[in-house]
Amino acid sequence: MKDARDVIVRPVVSEKSYSLMENHVYTFEVAKSASKPQIRDAVESIFDVKVLKVNTLNREGKRKRNRGLPTFGKRPDIKRAYVTLVEGESIELFEV
Repeated sequence: MKDARDVIVRPVVSEKSYSLMENHVYTFEVAKSASKPQIRDAVESIFDVKVLKVNTLNREGKRKRNRGLPTFGKRPDIKRAYVTLVEGESIELFEV
């Protein structure tokens, strides 16, 4: 991965991610091949913050039935990163 924006795909906006922000934990969808050091470096360079730790989670896509057809499809697999920032740091993108 060359560019930091290739590592971070998008922020995750959900009730759980907003409740984690109180503990300085931010959630991002990341590239499947991204490692924890790459994710840390990408977040630090894009948002200009200091990262304490990174936890990753591979989520398998759900199997969904096609409407009107006896076939099944599958939603894409997603890799998420839970990024914990140093005390006192925050990302302005998420501020309400």
